[in-house]
Amino acid sequence: METVSTDKSPSAEVYLEEFVGDLTLEEDASSDDVSLDGLEQELEEFKNDNVVANILSKGMKIREYTKGVENKLRHVELDSIQDYIKESDNLVSLHDQIRDCDNVLSQMESLLSGFQTEIGSISSDIKVLQEKSMDMGLGLKNRKVAESKLANFVEDIIIPPKMVDIIVDREVNDEYLRTLENLSKKLKFVEADQIVKSSRALKDLQPELERLRQKAVLKVFEFIVQKLFALRKPKTNIQILQQNILLKYKYIISFLTEHGNEVYKEVRAAYIDTMNKVLSAHFGAYIQALEKLQLDIATSDDLIGVETRSTSLFSLGREPLMNRSTVFALGERINIMKEIDQPAIIPHIAEANSLKCPYEVLFRSLHKLLMDTATSEYLFCDEFFTEESIFFEIFTGPFSVINEHLNTILPNCYDAIGLMLMIRLTHEHQIIMTRVGIPCLDSYLDKVNISLWPRFKMVFDMHLKSLRTANVRTLWEDNVHPHYVMRRYAEFTASLIHLNVEYGDGQLDLMLERLRVAVDEVILKIAGLFSKQKQRTMFLINNYDMTIAVLKEAGPEGGKIQLHFEELLKSNRALFVEELLLEHFGGLLKFVKTRASGDVSSSSQKPITVAEVEPLVKDFASRWKSAIEMMHKDVITSFSNFLCGMEILRAALTQLLLYYTRLTDYIKKISGGAALNKDLISISSIMYEIRKYSRTF
Repeated sequence: METVSTDKSPSAEVYLEEFVGDLTLEEDASSDDVSLDGLEQELEEFKNDNVVANILSKGMKIREYTKGVENKLRHVELDSIQDYIKESDNLVSLHDQIRDCDNVLSQMESLLSGFQTEIGSISSDIKVLQEKSMDMGLGLKNRKVAESKLANFVEDIIIPPKMVDIIVDREVNDEYLRTLENLSKKLKFVEADQIVKSSRALKDLQPELERLRQKAVLKVFEFIVQKLFALRKPKTNIQILQQNILLKYKYIISFLTEHGNEVYKEVRAAYIDTMNKVLSAHFGAYIQALEKLQLDIATSDDLIGVETRSTSLFSLGREPLMNRSTVFALGERINIMKEIDQPAIIPHIAEANSLKCPYEVLFRSLHKLLMDTATSEYLFCDEFFTEESIFFEIFTGPFSVINEHLNTILPNCYDAIGLMLMIRLTHEHQIIMTRVGIPCLDSYLDKVNISLWPRFKMVFDMHLKSLRTANVRTLWEDNVHPHYVMRRYAEFTASLIHLNVEYGDGQLDLMLERLRVAVDEVILKIAGLFSKQKQRTMFLINNYDMTIAVLKEAGPEGGKIQLHFEELLKSNRALFVEELLLEHFGGLLKFVKTRASGDVSSSSQKPITVAEVEPLVKDFASRWKSAIEMMHKDVITSFSNFLCGMEILRAALTQLLLYYTRLTDYIKKISGGAALNKDLISISSIMYEIRKYSRTF
C-alpha cells in the first residue's frame, strides 16, 4: 500500500483545482432540447412554495440559481478533499493497523484450522470407541442372559441329594410338601420345553427323575390312603379330621393330579367309597334313632267328615278323635317354623327325656343335619379335590338312605297339617342354601318337594271326600252347639290359611274353597235334621260363629272364606231374631206386619178398632218383662259363645222396641185410641230394660 505525501505545496493545490475545474455543470442556455411546455402550469402549482416564491419575487432565473448552487457544492467538495488530505497520515496509520490485524487474523485462522482438523480426528476416535463400548455392552448383556438361562436350566434340571433324601427316606410333613413342590416344578420344566427334552443333560437325568417321581407318588398315595382309612373309625369327628389334617396335605392331591393321574383316580375312588359308606351309615343310624321319637298324629280314619263314635272291635281302646285336637289344629306345631336354624336333635338325649315329637320336628332335624353335613362336605371337596362332582358321587348313598326313609314314612302319613309344615320347611331350607351360596342340595330338595305335594293333595282329598260322602244321620246330634265336624273344618282351614299367609299359594286357596263348599253342604244337611226352625237357626249360628272365631286366629285379614261365613252368620242372626220375637210376642209381630203396615183410613181393608188392639196392649203390658227374661234365658242356654248370644239378644230387644213403637204410633191414629194410653208401656221403660241387659255383659 503506497504512502500518500502530506506536503502542502502550491503545485498540489493547483493540480487539484485544475482537476476539479474540469468538472463543470453548465449547460448551453440556448439548447433547443429543453422543452418549456407546461412551465406556467407548474409555476402556478408551486407558487405557494417558499423557495419558488422567493425566486419569483427576486426575479432570478432558474438557470442562474442552479449555477449558484452548483458552485457552492463544488466549494464544499473541495473543502472536504482538503480535510481528507489533512487526515492522510491518520488514514495511512489506520491502513497499517488494519494490515497488521489482517496478518494476525490470518495466523489465527491457520491455528484454528489446525485445531479443527485435530478435533475432527478426536471425534472419529471417540465414535470408534463408542461403537466398541456398545458392542462390549451388548456382548456382556448377552453373556449375562445366557448365564442366567444356563443357571436356571441347571437349577431346574439337577436333582439335589437333599431332595432325593427327603423324597425317599423322610416322613410326609411340611418339609416333604415343599420338596414335593420343587420336584413338581422340575417335572413340569422338563415336560414343557422341547429344547430341554432334547438336551444331553436331561438324557442323563431322566431315569433318575422318573424313579424319584414314582417313589414320591407311591409314598404320598400310601400316606393319604392311611388318612382316609382313619375316617372309617367309629366315633371319628369327620369334619375335624378333614379341616385339621386332610386340608393340610391338599397339595398331595394336586401333585397326584399332575404327575400320577392313575394313582389320583384310586385316591379319589377310595375317598368317595369311604365317605359314601360312612355318611350312609351315619344317616341310617340317625334315622333309626329318630323313628323311636316319632309321635303319631293321624291315621287314615282321622278325617273331617268321619264320626267320632266307633263300634269297631279294633277301635274300642282308641282315643276319641274329637279330643285329639292336634290332628286338625296347628297350635304350637307352628313353632317349628321358628326353629329352622336350631341344631339337630340329639336322639339319645331326647330319648332319655322321653321326648315324643310330631314327624315334622324329626323331618326338620334330619334335614338340618343333612344341610350341615352337605355344606361341610361340599366345601371340603371343592377345596381339597377342586371337583364339585365328587360331592354328588359321595351323597348318592346318603340321599338313597333318606329317600328310602321318606318313601316308607310318606305313604303312611295322613297328617295334612304335618305335610304342609314339611312343605314349608323344605321351602325355607331351599332359601337357606341359596343364601349361603351352596347349590349342592337344590336337586334333592326339589325332589322332596315333589314328593310332599302329591301326598298332601291325596290326604286333603281324603278329607274332602269324607265330607262329600258323610252320612249326616250318623253325624247328627240333638245338640245346637257347634258340631265337631265344623270345628275340625275350622281348625283345619285356619291352620292351612296360617301356613299360607307368607307364601300366597293360589293352588292351596283353590283347594280350601272346594273344602268350604263341601262343609257348607254338610252343615246345612245336619241342620235340616232338627225338627224346629229355631233349632236349625241356632245350630247354624253357633257353627258359623265358632268358625269365624277360629279363622280370625289364623290371620287378622280373614280372607274370602271368613267373609263368606260372616255373611251367613249375619243372615241367620236376623232370622233368629224374628223367630225369637215371634215366639214371645207373636201377636204383636203379626199385627204390626199385617194390620199396622197400611194407612188407617184406607178403604181396602176393614178399619182397626180399639177392641181389636186392646188385647195386644194389655197382653204386652202384663208380661213384657217376663218375656224378655225368658228370651234372655233362652239365648244364654242356646249359644255357646256368650258374646254372640248377647249380640243376638240386644238385636232382638232393639227390634222389639221398633215393633212396639210402630204399634203405639198406630194407636194414636185410631179413633178412640187415647183410651189405651193407660195400658201402654213407655218407650223409656223399655229402653231401661234394654240397657239393663246390656250392662249385664
